[in-house]
Amino acid sequence: MTPPQRPDISQEVVMHDVEHTSPTPDLASRPLGVLVGYDGSDQAMKALVYAARAARRADCPLTVATAFTVPASAQPNLGSLAAATSETQQREAIAKALLQEALGHLEDFDGQVLTRLEVGDAAGAMVRLSSQARLAVVGARGRGGFVGRLLGSVSSALPAHAHCPTVVVPRDYDIGEGEARFAPVESEAPVVVGVDRSERSEIALQIAALAAAARQTTLHMLVVMPPPENWGGWYASLMPGTDVIEQERKELEKEVAADAAAVSAQHDGLPVTSEVLVSDAASELIARSGRAQLTVVGTRGHGRMASALLGSVSRTLLMHAEGPVLVVPDLDPVRNAVNPRHPR
Repeated sequence: MTPPQRPDISQEVVMHDVEHTSPTPDLASRPLGVLVGYDGSDQAMKALVYAARAARRADCPLTVATAFTVPASAQPNLGSLAAATSETQQREAIAKALLQEALGHLEDFDGQVLTRLEVGDAAGAMVRLSSQARLAVVGARGRGGFVGRLLGSVSSALPAHAHCPTVVVPRDYDIGEGEARFAPVESEAPVVVGVDRSERSEIALQIAALAAAARQTTLHMLVVMPPPENWGGWYASLMPGTDVIEQERKELEKEVAADAAAVSAQHDGLPVTSEVLVSDAASELIARSGRAQLTVVGTRGHGRMASALLGSVSRTLLMHAEGPVLVVPDLDPVRNAVNPRHPR
């Protein structure tokens, strides 16, 4: 089979400004498909392979993006302006070479590939582009680029501000070898989603259900209640007894089981299991991340699950997860599309 024609980065600088573009309401129709940031590092290579697998699974375009910053002129004179111009051209050339390198790695990928060469801060560029992507993918930490910006800082900023769900690919992700490495991974491992029964976490739950359905695997709903010491704060007399906590847990367990049955019915009999624990939410999610195909969380949580997500839970999970983590933003423009249980 003849590989599809790739964009020729060496012949044309393609710069796109989507800063003022409103997010496309329907995730599935967003033109950039799966967006991946590339800086030439090993971690970026792993993100590239994960993104290619995701694009093939979703049958949508794969968009590879990099960015470079324009140096500020040291002094307002022609000499400093010329130096700044020369450095800009050098950074631009490096960025174009990175995109060409990425296309070389994708030689055996048979899907549609788009490229985006952005001028400016890499994290900001990825956030802007995410408004036209159905999924964004970054490595856990890069080496020095998006030409002038650590990929590590991008992987920290993007999940919190993206306009689409974001996957952070862990350092030990297995990318395989040869043409077969772009095939979606087949596994019986579940998709695990951390929920707290708030409206915001319902969005993450629905996205996780779609991910599990696409992988033909089980969705596992995990609810973690805070430990007793977090209930009463500094006042030991306010802490409930173990019998009260256990009663609360059992009541919540029934509610979550009913939620699981409803999600299963909404997604054509998708296998959905549930679990309610009294523990630390981040620790429990980290422990399960190595045994899950994907671990899904929202950007922040409420209700009876400990802490605010992408405050403490999501941030800690991203730092220590042993598998890919999907962070789902609030997605207000698409709430009705992915959240039928809480229509507006």
